[in-house]
Amino acid sequence: MSTDTPALDSSPAIASEAHGAVNYDDAIVKKFIIATLVFGVVGMLVGVILALQLAWWPANLGLEWTTFGRLRPLHTNAVIFAFTGNFIFAGIYYSTQRLLKVRMFNDVLSAIHFWGWQIIIVAAALSLPMGLTQGKEYAELIWPIDIAITLIWVVFAINFFGTIAVRRVKHLYVAIWFYMSMVLTIAVLHIVNSLALPATLTRSYPVYAGLTDALVQWWYGHNAVGFLLTTPILGLMYYFLPKSVNRPVFSYRLSIIHFWALIFLYIWAGPHHLLYSALPDWAQTLGMVFSVMLIAPSWGGMLNGLLTLRGAWDRLRTDPIVKFWVVAVSFYGMSTFEGPMMSIRAVNALSHYTDWTIGHVHSGALGWVGMSAFAMLYWLVPVVWKTRLHSESLATAHFWIATTGIVLYVVAMWSSGITQGLMWRAIDDAGQLAYPSFVDTVLELMPFYWIRLVGGTMYLGGMLVGCWNIFMTARGASASAASAPAAFAK
Repeated sequence: MSTDTPALDSSPAIASEAHGAVNYDDAIVKKFIIATLVFGVVGMLVGVILALQLAWWPANLGLEWTTFGRLRPLHTNAVIFAFTGNFIFAGIYYSTQRLLKVRMFNDVLSAIHFWGWQIIIVAAALSLPMGLTQGKEYAELIWPIDIAITLIWVVFAINFFGTIAVRRVKHLYVAIWFYMSMVLTIAVLHIVNSLALPATLTRSYPVYAGLTDALVQWWYGHNAVGFLLTTPILGLMYYFLPKSVNRPVFSYRLSIIHFWALIFLYIWAGPHHLLYSALPDWAQTLGMVFSVMLIAPSWGGMLNGLLTLRGAWDRLRTDPIVKFWVVAVSFYGMSTFEGPMMSIRAVNALSHYTDWTIGHVHSGALGWVGMSAFAMLYWLVPVVWKTRLHSESLATAHFWIATTGIVLYVVAMWSSGITQGLMWRAIDDAGQLAYPSFVDTVLELMPFYWIRLVGGTMYLGGMLVGCWNIFMTARGASASAASAPAAFAK
């Protein structure tokens, strides 16, 4: 095991004695935490509304702004860029300062990054229900918002790399490398995929056409998952998981191998979204092969995370933070096995365009991303507010409600997806489609959609419990500070 890990740096307020005291900027961390919780509830609530609409169509309300087609991109953008984005930024701003033993490069840039990102989220929340979209998966936002994203991302990049430039340590811990991969790769992905010719203030034409546009879109789409929903969260795992159990990472060498293998392989896997399309066979096969190869680094990272808990497994019974980490890392392993399997042509022929894909996406989003977020938050909030968690019992209740909800959701979608795929392929004795009407499939899936609604509602309920617990934690710290003598309140 390596001892070159942040787990042993137990002081949240100062750097090591060799570097002297550092006045870290935790105010920006608090802001991103609050935004994470607010937009997390909003994003999951919209998801529950969408699940209700699919199970019971009158929930569309007959209004153009509340139809599935308008709310669905609002849900995905809220969960990916608002909830996950803010949670990642909170963790990066906290851990980067500790790992580099220096305050963030520029407080003004930190503030511009925070407020600019929130304005972008609000702009998305207003424009998408109005039907203003580019129609690209995970890249629906219109061109003025795309430009704003680019500018704010540059602000973040300057602040992040500026902090690295003025760092007071020589070694860059592996988490920093994962963060760097996100900052650089997301910038390239966003700019290349969003290239467009504006026609009006709200409409534009992509510079690519036909199949080229589809290929660029899924190069972006898959790697947006890889470099926003995976690599930065892995960096946070390598920092906050050892912190949570006060143990060094199992193998620092394995974490380095994990990083380089992952970023090399992930970038080429996008074409597996276009199997059985007009994309040349060699490009489809390339995406499939690199997807299957991704199992190795992904499972290496999963095992590194779980083995870091060696000697601390007894805490799984009593510590809700450890519970969240175990489920999160386990879902990372399951999702990164299921995804490559679904990229194999024979499996993809059954799974593509079905609810199986929905189950896969949500096992990653709810299981890996969501549980990692609260594992980090339950450790981080008491540290930055300098208090104790309000209630471990509520955190444990949150864990069980959310975990049960995930299982119901994912199993329902797996069952629904396989049912869909088999019904679409079924042939009768005359060689004709056994279920020629699409409605036949829809009616067969309704029970699964109701189960999904129950699972999603439970996950939202667990999140509300977690938000209340965190709110009370921060409120208790504020009350303690207000009642303390001035000398101790500083």
